[in-house]
Amino acid sequence: MMPLTMAAPGEPVTIRRITGKDDVRQRLAELGFVVDTEVTVVSALSGSLIVQVKDSRVALDKSMANRIMI
Repeated sequence: MMPLTMAAPGEPVTIRRITGKDDVRQRLAELGFVVDTEVTVVSALSGSLIVQVKDSRVALDKSMANRIMI
């Protein structure tokens, strides 16, 4: 496993685990980041990511993206 920040842009990956406190995991789940969901990194600029999850694009900062393991 590796953090989402290591994913190559344009490559679909599957979420394997989400780390962090319960409130952080709940917030990510509300945005669509749940285990076994396929996501695609659209772009990465200075550590921040734009991620395609389901039919939405979500911006994540580096610390939040590091909690999502693929």
